[in-house]
Amino acid sequence: MSDNDKKIAVWVCQGCDIAKSLDVDALESLATGDCGADSCATHSYLCGDEGVELIKKEIQDGANTIVVAACSPRFNVDTFAFDGVLTERVNLREMVVWSHPPNDEDTQMLAEDYLRMGVVRAKKAAVPDPFETEIDKTIMVVGGGQSGMTAAEEAAGAGYQVVLVEKEAQLGGWLNKFARLFPKKPPYREAEKVDLASRIAEIEGNDRITVHLGATIEKINGQPGQFDVSVQANGTATEFRVGAIVQATGWKPYDASKLGHLGHGSPNVITNVQMEEMAAAGKIVRPSDGKPARRIAFVQCAGSRDEEHLPYCSGVCCRVSLKQALWVRELDADTEAYVLYKDIRAPGQYEDFYRRAQEDPGIFFTKGEVISVKETGGHNLLVDMDDTLIDKHIQLEADLVVLATGMVPVAADGEAIRLLRDAQAVIEKGEAGAQLEAAKVTAEELKGHDGTEILNLGYRQGPDLPSLRYQFPDSHFICFPYETRRTGVYAAGCVRAPNDCDACREDASGAALKAIQTVELASRGATVHPRWEDRSYPDFALQRCTQCKRCTEECPFGTINEDEKGTPQPNVTRCRRCGICLGACPERIVSFKDYSIDIVSSMIKAVEIPDEFEEKPRLLGLLCENDAYPALDVAGLQRIQHSNWIRFIPVRCLGAVNVVWIADALSCGYDGILLVGCKSGDDYQCHFVRGSELMGTRGDNIRDKLNSLALEEERVRVEQIEIAEYDKLAQIVNEFAEEIEEIGMNPFKGF
Repeated sequence: MSDNDKKIAVWVCQGCDIAKSLDVDALESLATGDCGADSCATHSYLCGDEGVELIKKEIQDGANTIVVAACSPRFNVDTFAFDGVLTERVNLREMVVWSHPPNDEDTQMLAEDYLRMGVVRAKKAAVPDPFETEIDKTIMVVGGGQSGMTAAEEAAGAGYQVVLVEKEAQLGGWLNKFARLFPKKPPYREAEKVDLASRIAEIEGNDRITVHLGATIEKINGQPGQFDVSVQANGTATEFRVGAIVQATGWKPYDASKLGHLGHGSPNVITNVQMEEMAAAGKIVRPSDGKPARRIAFVQCAGSRDEEHLPYCSGVCCRVSLKQALWVRELDADTEAYVLYKDIRAPGQYEDFYRRAQEDPGIFFTKGEVISVKETGGHNLLVDMDDTLIDKHIQLEADLVVLATGMVPVAADGEAIRLLRDAQAVIEKGEAGAQLEAAKVTAEELKGHDGTEILNLGYRQGPDLPSLRYQFPDSHFICFPYETRRTGVYAAGCVRAPNDCDACREDASGAALKAIQTVELASRGATVHPRWEDRSYPDFALQRCTQCKRCTEECPFGTINEDEKGTPQPNVTRCRRCGICLGACPERIVSFKDYSIDIVSSMIKAVEIPDEFEEKPRLLGLLCENDAYPALDVAGLQRIQHSNWIRFIPVRCLGAVNVVWIADALSCGYDGILLVGCKSGDDYQCHFVRGSELMGTRGDNIRDKLNSLALEEERVRVEQIEIAEYDKLAQIVNEFAEEIEEIGMNPFKGF
């Protein structure tokens, strides 16, 4: 729809103190005057039934673009959503009347500027046409252990076809090696037997589940709804298409050979996995001579919670040792079990299981730090530890030592992680067009590293899921626990985080649900969270592309592949609509129908900039829509005041900010620019993973632009906040306004 075809109707709400604080008549005149809207009307309570019906009537009479000047666009979302009609929201409540003095000249100017920005955006934007393509709704589950079997069962139970791929010759995973599990029903005191055979039979007999055993994935190409999979099983190649993937590839024990200080290497020092096998066989003996082991020391956190080994807690090791200690006592009442622990972690109802072990007269608990395990004469072992409760050094002689080693995800090994981190380090330098090329991290380089060839994705950014610092597949663990950086691929179970069997079942159910949501949304041309149901998608004007590769490298989700020349090849259903590619592109070839370089630039230029003699600075605030903009809304709800010099524009992500917007703002007379995004770093909050981090790497480009305009670097400021830091955000805004006042007016005013 061209601008000439648009009939724009502006509606101004008078409720929530708007009419009491602003000259609404002046806003009406502005809308149909300088702004060029076709009509403008007011209502005392626009979100009420009467107000909504009036808007609908105007749509029936021919209006096809609606501007609602009322509360924040984060409120009454469904109320002001009209099918086939572009609705633009102007935030007069939270960002104007509730955060500035009423009936004040500057407050009125602020409201008028927001109205100008809203109308110009309504003129430039268009209702997105959804990306329509054929979608396959089959769910593939990779891994046939507890999590994988559960994900397959849940997806099939919801009516979806499932392909289950397992590398071993039978389903079950670690459950095949476990004879007993933690208690699952009251009174939660006794371990329970594993019933695996009947469950496997149900899965293999389910006509909605196709099982591939002894199988490896050769390649996965495509995108959500259109993943083309090639599987090798027993020398036979099979190809099929799926819509979404659940990776449930499980865990492996931490490498105990690295724990020499704890005696590993001695025949009578074993791991908790080896103890599980021994107990299941019904006899606890010393491997060195086959004699019964009557004094057994269980060393907890063997390598875990240790920066030199596993920095994290695996969560289940304590309960495993409790189970095994009770088990060895059951097998031989003369056996003594010593549990040497830093902390015992038995959450929820498992406290009763812990209490059951405490009540056993042959199980002894000692809190402390094990220093070493050494052999003594006669194949015995001497455990040295510092007892932290009584602050004494103690020694314990044992027949057998069991190391409670932690869980490592079967996702990537150390060498692959090193390669990926090297690539990431180069990406973070923000060098135009050469990041991944310099790192040379490709599927070929990663080949041969154990554990990295699970999915074999045909993605430009690597064959498998990126890993966090603890080797777990990356997810936004705070907001979206099953998410990875590959849209439509969901991690579940112990590959995502250490879990026990019950937690794995719950985890897998959640991941299966997310996989189902992906295929259903893709079938409607909509994206997954955080821009849930967004039907816009990026359009690339490839005739102007210079093959700089910035978009392919900076996309956090591997959306864009590239040909041999470096020309981007978008995969639309992989896209989360974050707009980072738009922010990255120096040639400005990327746009969305409702979010583009031109739309935001036009909003920036729509603001009236007072001349330098009026001494009214103008600041621009570009706020992340996920944390910063909601935080400012909350500040308004709390009636917290912020400077009336600043005009805010929400952006999809701070990484979606193109430097040209900063140049435009400075060139047309803005005195300062504040960019506010989500937290980055180890405890990152960014909904699009790397937005604030990417804006930091673009700082050199911003400084170059400031230098070229002979402007102070302090005129542009980048901040990161959490959504709950609304009071801090208001303080940042006010401090920035004071700083700009000290620097002085932009010399480009009036040009």
